[in-house]
Amino acid sequence: MALRDQKGAARLALPVVLALTLPLLPGCKEEATPARQQAAAPPAAVFVARVERQAISRGADFIGRVEAIDRVDILARVTGFLQARHFNEGDSVKAGQLLFTLEQPPFAAEVALRRAQLDSARADLANATTQVTRGRELVKTNAIPQATLDDRITAEAESKAKVAAAEAQLQQAQINYDYTEIRAPFDGRAGRSPLSPGNVVSPSSGTLVTIVRDDPIRISFPVTQRQLLNFRRNAGAGASEQIKVRVRLPDGSMLDSTGRFEFVDVTTNRATDSVLVQAMIPNPQKYLVDGQAVTVVVETGDPEQAIVIPQSALQIDQAGSFVLIVGAENKVEVKRVKTTRGLGGQLVVTEGLEIGQMVITEGAQRARPGAVVAPQPAPNVPSGSMPGTAPRRG
Repeated sequence: MALRDQKGAARLALPVVLALTLPLLPGCKEEATPARQQAAAPPAAVFVARVERQAISRGADFIGRVEAIDRVDILARVTGFLQARHFNEGDSVKAGQLLFTLEQPPFAAEVALRRAQLDSARADLANATTQVTRGRELVKTNAIPQATLDDRITAEAESKAKVAAAEAQLQQAQINYDYTEIRAPFDGRAGRSPLSPGNVVSPSSGTLVTIVRDDPIRISFPVTQRQLLNFRRNAGAGASEQIKVRVRLPDGSMLDSTGRFEFVDVTTNRATDSVLVQAMIPNPQKYLVDGQAVTVVVETGDPEQAIVIPQSALQIDQAGSFVLIVGAENKVEVKRVKTTRGLGGQLVVTEGLEIGQMVITEGAQRARPGAVVAPQPAPNVPSGSMPGTAPRRG
């Protein structure tokens, strides 16, 4: 009887053990899956740039202010109704181009009146001159006394004065009439025009429009005496011709045009030991606008060959600066480097890299020394250059 009870208990315990064991089997299978997936994961993708030598110039960056060479506020010279505006705001205008027309009939009538007064004065003068001529003949025969001739001579002089006054009044009327046509004083670009046709304008009405000459254009920036001395030393003979001025636009790209020093102030700012420098630079595309703040890149001397890498490629740890390169079999290697800063924030490598090596510029956080990666050319960035710059090839 006891033996049968033990066998029955064993039969009851077997399903329980199986029931507790079976749920654990899928769990073991799930734990093994990530390990297999990790072993089969593809190499991490990284962007690389080929190490090459490039031509870089010595110099420095400055913050400058764009200034129009010529700038004029157009004002009304006479009072009248603004009849027409002959340009659109922001248009390029030529010297002598008609900008505004004021109501002309009142001024034309004034010119006609002054011309008539001049004609009358000339007629009076002609009569006075004739009377003087006759008087001289009559005095010879004692037909009239000398006093009468003297009166006629005085009348002739008064007539001459009236003619001169009438001529001046006509000239003034003509000038006022000419002021009804307002023209551009030089080639440039028109700004905003706050007054519309139909308004009464006068010399006290304020600016009708501002005209600026923006090609070429001037850039002013402060330079310390030490930097100015370095520029002149690096430029050597013909310093003015060897110093080149370039402009970095707000999007990081470089303006195609190259400028030159135009003016170096004769007085130094005692608070900053800096001197004001002005450079002239062509602006055919109108990228530079009067009053704009820009980065000025001053280059001196002949370009030098150097290894330049993007800022994003450089990393720093407790041991110093280093970059990651893709070596044999696409394995990541660490290269310790020494760098100096060039123009525009460029990193010039002085030690640690060789021509032809592939430097990781993006994706370094996914790369580990010794790991295999999938290198790809960096998009839209020439090898060894910084995004937003355009280094010149040697």
